[in-house]
Formats: sequence, structure tokens, C-alpha cells
Amino acid sequence: METKEAFRIALQSLWANKLRTVLTLLGVVIGVASVIAVVTLINGANVYVATKVNRVGADVFTISKSPGIVTNYEDYVKYGKRKIITLDEFRQLQQNCDRCTAIGAMQTARGKIVVGTQSSTDSTIRGYTWQMPDMQNLNIVEGRGLTQADEDHGSHVALIGSDIQDNLMKGEDPIGKEIRVDGVPYTVIGLGEKQGKTLGQSQDDWVAVPLTAYQKTYGTAKTVLIYAKAGTGAANLEAASDQARLLMRSQRHDRPGEEDSFTVETSDSLAGLWKQISGSFELVAVAIAGISLVVGGIVIMNIMLVSVTERTREIGVRKALGATRQDVLMQFLMESATMALVGGVIGVIGGVSVAQGVTYALGFPSSLAVWSIFAGLFVATSTGIFFGVYPARKAAELDPITALRAEF
Repeated sequence: METKEAFRIALQSLWANKLRTVLTLLGVVIGVASVIAVVTLINGANVYVATKVNRVGADVFTISKSPGIVTNYEDYVKYGKRKIITLDEFRQLQQNCDRCTAIGAMQTARGKIVVGTQSSTDSTIRGYTWQMPDMQNLNIVEGRGLTQADEDHGSHVALIGSDIQDNLMKGEDPIGKEIRVDGVPYTVIGLGEKQGKTLGQSQDDWVAVPLTAYQKTYGTAKTVLIYAKAGTGAANLEAASDQARLLMRSQRHDRPGEEDSFTVETSDSLAGLWKQISGSFELVAVAIAGISLVVGGIVIMNIMLVSVTERTREIGVRKALGATRQDVLMQFLMESATMALVGGVIGVIGGVSVAQGVTYALGFPSSLAVWSIFAGLFVATSTGIFFGVYPARKAAELDPITALRAEF
């Protein structure tokens, strides 16, 4: 029997029992869809994290009270007990870290922005030293950035994101206009480049003011996040981060042998931690998909056994007309493989749809990995073949005389 003919007969058989086919395919569909959806979302998150890491720069490291990602409650409690990092510690580091080519600091809060009669109630307020926009590769598309003089004098000047211009200024030129940040007036001197949304949250609803002016309003009780840039190359990054670490330990009087009372992180370490977390999610997804595929495979095997029983006389007729054992085996294997392949195709479409739906509803980044489509179809088809072997062998081994005498 030719493969093309076996495939045609398989499709006819599946179409003749549409409801049974649909119910049989549910396990395969769920398994493949779950893998495709999770892989697409995680791949999108990986691309996003890599983009952010590249945006900040591979030669930048941060010094903070606690890591950017905390994975368990015990660590969360431990880091919460650490002393805050102060602006004075930043200034000491800035003066003494000669391995660092640039150092900046920032703090953030949520607050109310008022422009005339328009207002927003949950915008991000950033306190920046003058170096921070460059440290974060924040491009100023209109006006100017912050200066050392702005920082030294605590000037009431501000940079804004595009949402402030679009929503509160109705697209007008923002430079020179006055805004009120939690009741404090500032003059707009620069407009940041539009960055879009992440996880459903706009990245352009912000105002940045000099850190010294920020602390006059919000106080000094919260920790400062320090950004430091080293020279190009891994050796320079390691030398600069080691020097910064020693200077911080000295300032904070960390005893020899004790762990740091702060956290130093590089872009690579954050990306590596994220890959570990995303890898765990992928393993969970594969486990769920594996269970679904096994269940789906067992259902396919049961349905194929029923099909062999129902078509015993048909098998007898085919053998009587010259069909070989190999022909019958091929026919039923092709049928089970086709059934699983159809389920795989539906699963791929469903998985991509779910991932795109999450992206549309929540803004979570997604990026379809082409290899995952072929992997899903391959695994689905392999499942159908594996679980179809026993029914196919049973059909191939039927005695034609006995099969022709069968009555139903």
C-alpha cells in the first residue's frame, strides 16, 4: 500500500467518525497547546530580558540593598533586615572607585502628576543623579538631560515620559512647561524616548527629577540603587565591581568572613538567574504536556482497538483481495499517526492563540519559536505511532477467514 493511499484512507476513517475523533484528540491538543503557549511566552520574556540587558549595557553593574529577583521567603526576610544604601555612600563610592568610568544613583516612588487641569494618580516618580539617563540608555528626544548643577542645587527641573506629554499635555511641546509632582512644581526640560508597554504596564508614564530634589520631598529613609559602568571587557567589569564591593564593605563596616550587607549584580547574572527561572517553568510545562500526551496516546490506542474490532470484516476483505500484513499494519499506523498529527496542528494553533491572547490582555511579551512548532508536531505524531503499534499489529495478525466470518 502506498503512503499516499494509506493517508487518504486514514482521513476518510477519521472524517466518518468526527465526534469520536475530536474527543480522542483532546489529550494531544492540550499537551501540544500547553507546550507551545508556555514556550512562546517564555521565549518572549527571554527576548525582552535580553533586550533590556543589552539596553543597559553589558559593562554596567548595580549595587542594591537586595537582589533584583528574590526566589524564596527566607531570603526576602534576610534582605529586608539589611541597612539601606544612602546617598552619602553613593558619593563616597563615586569619589573613590577609579575603576568605574561612570556611577549614578536613583530612587523611585509612585505619585500624582498635575498639568493644568489634567492629572495622573499613579505615575512613576524617579529621583536621578545626572548620569542616570545615560546609564539606562534613556534617550532624550526633546530638550536636554539633567546636569551636575541641577543635582548640586536640587533644581526643580524634570524629564518626562511620552505618556505625560500625550495624556496630560495633549501632545503639546512640553519643554518649559510647569508640572506639579505630588504638589511640588517642576519645569520640564526634556522628553524621553517612547518605550511602549511591558506586562500591560506603560513604560512611558514617568517623571524624573534630580535625586537631591526628590529626597527633599520623599525623604532619605528609602534605599538608593547605584548603577556603575566599567570599561569594555569582562576583565574591566570584574575589576570595577570588585573594587566597588571592597569600598562598600569598608563604608558599611562589614566584618571579614561575613557576607556582604548589599548586593552587586551584573547584567549577565540577572540574565542567568532569569534563564534558571524560565527553565523551571519550561520543565513544568513539559511535564504537564507529557502527562497530557500519555493520556491522549492511551485514548488513541483504545479507540484504535475499538476501530480494529469494528472493522474486522473490512480487514478480512482487504486480506482476501491480496492486502499483505504490511499493508494492514501501514494502514492502521497511518491512521493513528494522522489522528495525532491533526491533534498536534490544532494544539499548535491553540497554543499560539493562547499566547497571543495573554500578550493582548496583559501585555506579557511573546515570541513564537519556530522550532517549537516542529517539535510539537513531531512529538504528537510520534505519540500516535507509538500508541498505534499495538492496535495495528493486532489488525495485521487477524486471520482473513476468521475475519470474514465475524458478525456484529
